[in-house]
Amino acid sequence: MDMVSEKSALVTGSAAGIGRAAALAFAAEGARVVVSDVDIEGGEQTVAMIEERGGEAFFVKADISLPEEVDALVARTIERFGRLDCACNNAGIEGKILPLVEQPLDNFDRIIAVNLRGTFLCLQAEIRQMLKHGGGSIVNLASVAGLIGFPGLAPYVASKHGVNGLTKNAALEYGKQGIRVNAVCPGGVDTRMLDSLAEQATGGAMTTREMMNPLHPIGRIGTPEEIAELIVWLCSDRASFVTGANIPVDGGFVAQ
Repeated sequence: MDMVSEKSALVTGSAAGIGRAAALAFAAEGARVVVSDVDIEGGEQTVAMIEERGGEAFFVKADISLPEEVDALVARTIERFGRLDCACNNAGIEGKILPLVEQPLDNFDRIIAVNLRGTFLCLQAEIRQMLKHGGGSIVNLASVAGLIGFPGLAPYVASKHGVNGLTKNAALEYGKQGIRVNAVCPGGVDTRMLDSLAEQATGGAMTTREMMNPLHPIGRIGTPEEIAELIVWLCSDRASFVTGANIPVDGGFVAQ
């Protein structure tokens, strides 16, 4: 039996990268999927990929930093599927690599607005619906930068530490009502975000893999599909005793 058969799943930031891989994995494991992103073309491509493989999905454009758009996103989910069983709060941005005192305030504000405020707003809207239907499972996308510091990335690090904190609190507050909340903390993963960070860090002097592979004890960066495997498992009944966890999926990065 598929891990999330007959369940409905919402994945933010699913026009590419880890979000797209998660949406595809949810569909492959039997879920009906809501694909959401600010990137309309990429989101619709994700839906098409799911449908080509025999799954069911639809796209909703939403900026998760805006409460009205988050509420509309969850409302559309309920309108289409009748309930919300699984949610993956993946949407996020990386911002600029600069020392803390040189970070522009607008860069800090935008990263916090999307990564932390956006996750908070999604949690509120998702939990409200899950409470009406007897529970559910939520996975927030944090980062190894939510577990340790990274010079040059203070706003991003702060936002992801915040996501891990929100995850713990939500798990504590709603566990007895059947809602599990966990965070996944990826290391370096083959995505456009990592390419952007590598480009900023080296000025193009090194490829993403040249820069990042040696930093991981396993000897390589991860794939979006490897992160998606854990996301879907956490949302399934197979993870029924797992909540409030901030789980690194990082090729051993934070074990160093």
